[in-house]
Amino acid sequence: MIKRIIRRLLGRNTAPAELPVQQEQLQECDTHLSGWFREETGELFEGFPICAEDSILDIGCGGGGYAHFCGSRGAEVIVADIDADKVAAAESLLKSTAARSVIPLVTDANPIPLEDGRVNRVVAMEVLEHVADPAQFMSELVRVAKPGSLFLITVPDTVGENVQKKIAPPVYFEHPNHIRIFERDEFDQLIRDAGLIIERRTEYGFYWSVWWFFFWACKQDLSPPWHPLLNSWTHTWNTLLSLPDGARIKKALDETMPKSQVIVARKP
Repeated sequence: MIKRIIRRLLGRNTAPAELPVQQEQLQECDTHLSGWFREETGELFEGFPICAEDSILDIGCGGGGYAHFCGSRGAEVIVADIDADKVAAAESLLKSTAARSVIPLVTDANPIPLEDGRVNRVVAMEVLEHVADPAQFMSELVRVAKPGSLFLITVPDTVGENVQKKIAPPVYFEHPNHIRIFERDEFDQLIRDAGLIIERRTEYGFYWSVWWFFFWACKQDLSPPWHPLLNSWTHTWNTLLSLPDGARIKKALDETMPKSQVIVARKP
């Protein structure tokens, strides 16, 4: 199941939609070590459990990779995105899950067309860096959540983004792509200013930071066959993770140059 989720998820955010076999295997291991898709505990991310009684808003849902995990847990899932085709794809994907309800929303989140206190889980993955007014966006997320709701929010990390500034095409940092870089303290403060309590803060994705740096050098589309440089990097990382010390080294590298910052927060 994790492999299916990874393929759908990565088509949306940080990696190719289809991966060579060795990249699939790598992602299953690397992503699990990072804390994602904990089927044994029912956690979408460590500290963010999902159960059938939950109502989830996945804002900026993309193709529905994260929402798919929530649907597999039997939850009600609201998939929302500014792109109608992505919402339709996510809705179609979730129809094959045990989700008790799937609600599609095409919205720019200003405002979100939901009543106050509608959900008890909010997922916003790699969305805030695209948003013109992050404070207003956060206020809408908080408004539609019940007291006690959990939030899972990620943004690209500042270290990797500053490297990307030097090597990625200029369009990478133009609307509708990344229009801001969040310093770590700035990200924390945005969450607190929205009235949320930060319960967990972490980072992950050294592998994907380097993958993207190499990707620009390869000058290829986001589709296979992959350049030998990308395949070699994947093989190297996979070899590292197979070693007894691999997980410990991955953790140190994730902390040093992660792809993304992650916050799990709660509405009082």
